[in-house]
Amino acid sequence: MKNLHSADLADYLLMIVNPIGFTSVIFSLTLFIRRKQLFYLATFTLDFLGSLLVFGNVLYYREFSDFLSVNTISGGAGMMGHGFDFASIPVYWYDIVFWLDFIVILVLFVLKKIKTDENFYGKQFSFKIFSLCLMLFGLNFWMADMTEHRLVSRQAQYDDTYVVRYLGLGPWLVTNGWYVHIANQARSIANKSDFTKVQQYIEQNRYLTSNTSMQSIGKNRNLIEIHLESFQQDLINLKINGQEVTPFLNSLYNNTNTGNSVYSFSNFFNQVGQGKTSDAENMLETSTFGLPTGSLFQNLGSTQTFQAMPAILNQQDGYSSAVFHGNVGTFYNRVNTYRSMGYQNFMDQSFWTENSENSTAWGVKDKYLFYNSIPYLEKLQQPFYVKYLTVSNHIPYTGLLNSELDPTFKTTNSGDSIVDNYFLTAHYLDQSVKEFYDYLKATGLYNKSVIVIYGDHYGISGSDSKYFAPYVDPAISKTSSSSSASPSSTPKTTSASAQWTDYNDTMMQRVPFMIDVPGSKSGYISNEYAGEIDVMPTLEHLLGIDTSGYIQFGQDLFASGRSNFVALRNRGWVTADLTKASGTSNTYYDTNTGQPLNLNASQQIEADKVQAEVNQLLDMSDALNSEDLLRFYTPINFIPITSKTSSYTVSATNSRLTKTIDKLKAKSTALLSENHGISSQDVFPNPADQLKTPENSNSSTSTSGSSSSKGAK
Repeated sequence: MKNLHSADLADYLLMIVNPIGFTSVIFSLTLFIRRKQLFYLATFTLDFLGSLLVFGNVLYYREFSDFLSVNTISGGAGMMGHGFDFASIPVYWYDIVFWLDFIVILVLFVLKKIKTDENFYGKQFSFKIFSLCLMLFGLNFWMADMTEHRLVSRQAQYDDTYVVRYLGLGPWLVTNGWYVHIANQARSIANKSDFTKVQQYIEQNRYLTSNTSMQSIGKNRNLIEIHLESFQQDLINLKINGQEVTPFLNSLYNNTNTGNSVYSFSNFFNQVGQGKTSDAENMLETSTFGLPTGSLFQNLGSTQTFQAMPAILNQQDGYSSAVFHGNVGTFYNRVNTYRSMGYQNFMDQSFWTENSENSTAWGVKDKYLFYNSIPYLEKLQQPFYVKYLTVSNHIPYTGLLNSELDPTFKTTNSGDSIVDNYFLTAHYLDQSVKEFYDYLKATGLYNKSVIVIYGDHYGISGSDSKYFAPYVDPAISKTSSSSSASPSSTPKTTSASAQWTDYNDTMMQRVPFMIDVPGSKSGYISNEYAGEIDVMPTLEHLLGIDTSGYIQFGQDLFASGRSNFVALRNRGWVTADLTKASGTSNTYYDTNTGQPLNLNASQQIEADKVQAEVNQLLDMSDALNSEDLLRFYTPINFIPITSKTSSYTVSATNSRLTKTIDKLKAKSTALLSENHGISSQDVFPNPADQLKTPENSNSSTSTSGSSSSKGAK
């Protein structure tokens, strides 16, 4: 109930009674069925679907702190069998309570303890019962709207917790379905004047000129983005058992032996919604937010008009482009979305030979991904824009062999296998990035590139946070552990859970963001409050690209005059002084101390101003994407991506890359050409060989970390 941001007794009462009205309306419809067998079949089916709806939302909220929507249900169904890992869904023994009514009724019915009723009570009686149930729901609706004015007509568009809190899960799904329909209609009737409003907003509120000292410092360099799956800022500089979890990433972040070439950000937030990783990708590629519900990639990517990073870099400065990913291309509809964005190459799971050693349930492990990418990377014409999507550090953080684990690194014994494994896979990811960095330096690509490292979204959330808290928050660790305990010991979680607030959840949305510009000597750690929406214009300016003609909602991280807030997808926000966990929250926190605040008049005025700006920012982005408004606008010197039939098959990709090298001959800028046809593959250590080292030769058991005291996951 706390997570629904309930404010008073009326809220709590409505949450208790709201299932009654809607559920009774649905079940009363079965009274109109005359045939006995059909009546009981319909009743059992509705009971089953109701339990499934509740249970599905419990599982989804448990890890994603959100409710199922029409888009997530339809998008999720599309991903089943296409890289979706069922093992990542947390299930506990006590979850049987959500199915108890269905099981008990079914057992009693089979044992004939429940007698079937042969009577049909007639349409008139059925209508009376239906009307009574409808009245109950109407009363619930009236009370809800009295408590929160324009509940369905306005508030439901901003935050699903409003409808769930006051009306329940069923009405939320119906309301969401209606707004999906409205959005589809809006898309069909949108016109250029709708785009003009967005364009004027960008010009007046979002566009910033670049910082002259940073402009073009990466001109004509390769751009390499390394996507750290589920990687939180909390892992940076974190030690457990006296060991750094991510020593290599720490060295980059702190500019240790880098010559001060790395620009790091300590208050950089993920801004994803239900699209999670795909939302993060969308922000970095287009500088627009993901959709209010569902994944933009999954729902709109095939037909959307994009003015995305790969196309802009290709048309402005002749960049080639590629994505390397360990999972299947159909997951999140990437294969079609990348075509719409203008990516020339996409190397997905089909490019790698999978086996039990080199893969987890989420795809090819990170070390193998980097290693196997080399034959394709070295054939790309420079400058190139490439993105590596890692997968090993993905919930439930299992799949690594014991022989792949660093024998000198010991994880925690938190009582939660999710948390314990998280440190192991994060450490493995850190090692993977280091090996790739070593390759870049050995081949000379490092000095000719700009390397971007970022976390896409949180890794630990929901019920696992209380087990994670003592290791990342010294204050919680100090009070929640025994007097003789250290963060490496088994913590007591009761106190940690009690201290954990919406503020802590919001701070857990921070993710690493680093830009390494080899040769630069002015790198530093910035405390600027920023988010994923800001990455695209920042990188464009570093590469010398003029962004004034593009529709981008982010602001250059190095520019002056930036907005003073970070907008979260749930309409919460963070400033240097205030934090609001979500648009529906009534609590404000001091950003520096985490203490809840009672705002004075001037603070409230400022908070209301920020909320209005956050709402406008998200509204404008949602209008642009939901209505596909970029189809009405083509920037100067930009050619729309009209051909979306690029083949991403292994044979077509090999043929395309080889033919380009052969055609260019001496003018080819591919690394393979620079090396006179000699592959650099041997420069990268083969992960399979690492498994055969003497100290690892006897270890081949799949590792899942410490056992959880919470139940099966």
